[in-house]
Amino acid sequence: MNFFERAYVVIREIPPGQVISYGQVAFLAGNPRMARQVGWALHVCPKDVPWHRVVRKDGSLPSFGLEGNRRQRELLAREGVRFDDRGRVLRECFGDGL
Repeated sequence: MNFFERAYVVIREIPPGQVISYGQVAFLAGNPRMARQVGWALHVCPKDVPWHRVVRKDGSLPSFGLEGNRRQRELLAREGVRFDDRGRVLRECFGDGL
């Protein structure tokens, strides 16, 4: 199984209402130094991968462009994820290593 496939396995395990960081995905997928590659994997992920549950380690949303950020925030909000006044996901919504 290649790294992208391992990352998808990890991401599919993130429960609704929780998020994890790119670095956490990379670590759990067996290669902690490949957080950037997690982003690349999400750009080409299958439709069943909940890509919106992966955020930056500080809780901010990655730059997909304005429309992509709106879509990600909307999907997370529907799942009950809460944001601070700067638009960052609250720490309480981060998963604990799945």
